[in-house]
Amino acid sequence: LMQMGVPAKMAFDTMEFVRKGKGLKPEMVEAMHEHNVPAWFEESCRKIKYMFPRAHAVAYVMMSFRMAWYKVHYPVDFYATFFTSALEDFDADTILKGKEAILQAMDNVKAKGNEATAKEKSNVTIYELAYEMYCRGYEFLPAKLGVSEATRFWKKDGKVLLPFAAYDGVGAVAARDLVRAYEEKPFDTVEDCANRARLGKGVIDTLRSHGVFEGLPETDQICWAI
Repeated sequence: LMQMGVPAKMAFDTMEFVRKGKGLKPEMVEAMHEHNVPAWFEESCRKIKYMFPRAHAVAYVMMSFRMAWYKVHYPVDFYATFFTSALEDFDADTILKGKEAILQAMDNVKAKGNEATAKEKSNVTIYELAYEMYCRGYEFLPAKLGVSEATRFWKKDGKVLLPFAAYDGVGAVAARDLVRAYEEKPFDTVEDCANRARLGKGVIDTLRSHGVFEGLPETDQICWAI
């Protein structure tokens, strides 16, 4: 429109209306006629329902290229970063069981069709990437005291190390309290962990079931003789 001589403000307003599917205002049509804009252009503006801005398209392509580069050259870092961004949808109970369990979980969600919840649909994206990671020969490491972070996946020994918050039932606050307490002083027992990190029974049971306390006694076994 500007190339045809339509004032910049009018051209911009017309673009905004057209790309959002709002059609044309009378003054927009009048401006087109005054500057001899072809009829086919005016007709197209009336038909268009949505247009994706060119700048957005370019930005998306650039982002995709960068992600692909990291995915090829720094795969473990890429997966760790992606799963960190999708921490809330990470289903550790399923994903840690391997490829077959992931495929079964995806089939279960797809079988539900429109009845699948928003969270279940979000999980599919995570399942797909975890499955791809396994197929490329990369693995996960379960969360470990003194090594794992609270909410961020990390690279260790060429594998993706889980954060404590990746386990269902362990929230970000509890995970941070766990890391903070351990950094102050390593735990002597599971009971010591629960007390100093102020963790509830549910969180402790979840961490225990995933082997986080492996090798750590439940309580102080010292008996005092009189």
